[in-house]
Amino acid sequence: MKPAQTLELGAHRLVICLGPGGVGKTTLSAAIALNTAITGRAVDVMTVDPAPRLLDALGLGANEQTIQAVPLTGLSAHQGARLRALKLDPKQTFDLLIERHAPSAAARDAILANRIYRNLSTALAGVADYMAMEQLLELHADASTDLIVLDTPPAREAIDFLDAPRRMLELLGSRAITLLSAGRSAMRGGFSMIDIAARAVLSAFDRLTGLHLLYDVQTFVRSFDGMYAGFADRAAQVQALVRDRQTLIVLVTTSETERVDQACEFIDALTAMGLTIGAVAVNRMMAPLPAASDLADADLPAALKRKLKRNLDDFAALKRRETAALDRLRDRVSPGTRLIAAPDLGREPRTLADLTEIARNLVAY
Repeated sequence: MKPAQTLELGAHRLVICLGPGGVGKTTLSAAIALNTAITGRAVDVMTVDPAPRLLDALGLGANEQTIQAVPLTGLSAHQGARLRALKLDPKQTFDLLIERHAPSAAARDAILANRIYRNLSTALAGVADYMAMEQLLELHADASTDLIVLDTPPAREAIDFLDAPRRMLELLGSRAITLLSAGRSAMRGGFSMIDIAARAVLSAFDRLTGLHLLYDVQTFVRSFDGMYAGFADRAAQVQALVRDRQTLIVLVTTSETERVDQACEFIDALTAMGLTIGAVAVNRMMAPLPAASDLADADLPAALKRKLKRNLDDFAALKRRETAALDRLRDRVSPGTRLIAAPDLGREPRTLADLTEIARNLVAY
């Protein structure tokens, strides 16, 4: 490996980090954001992962739901350096979205008080995905921010997250929304027998159970009248942003066989979605091993040399396995994709200095 100008982010406004769980994705997201901020740029880093690991890594309050400033004192930060961190609160983001787009105060209050809305805004993963995209647009609209680093949920949830704008656009254009929001006259004039039958079944269910499900759902859907176009426009903006040339998608993994297999699955899934991976970051890479000749020439007792030689052989086998994993990854990515190695600190990163050390020791493989 050779040191290189890796992950040059001058041309990028958004970096999306994703990958399997347990590979240090959040740590690497925080390290990239911190190191970029130290160079004198204004950086925001947001985590969609409900776990508080990113805020912990940056030394911030894990339960805080508002954006927080990360202190950069003692890190030799350049002039203009700024780093802020945010953990997504889907419910709060959804509420703010309703307040912004509701056509009137009465419509806003009706939606916020609706029992279906209260459950929907806190319970469904898909809503959290879309709200994360909404929050991303808010950060991106801030002209004072040079770079946004986004730490996505682990594993398959990250793919769902990136696919959220498309799913939202499909929902807003679906027949179900049209059916539920229509009145009786519209239903008689323009819907099929299947649509009418579906409403009839829901109505019968309401009569049997007394839950008033159809009425509540219709009331909820109709309360968004006049707002769907705004939601669709925002979803389309996010879809374009994820695919923008100024956005860099970084796939994070480690060199273990299972993690490489999962990384390859990510590559296939992202390719199927029409997304391009800009870099693959292999975390916790082993340090270079000393030469066997150095050990042979060392002034040490023979018994100790034999033990060290066995240890060196074991580590060399691990190093060969690691190299083979990286070669496999290189074969799977597009020719222009950067392959980056992040060092194993030999300890759990717990301080801002640890994160800075990781970022500054990234090397091209």
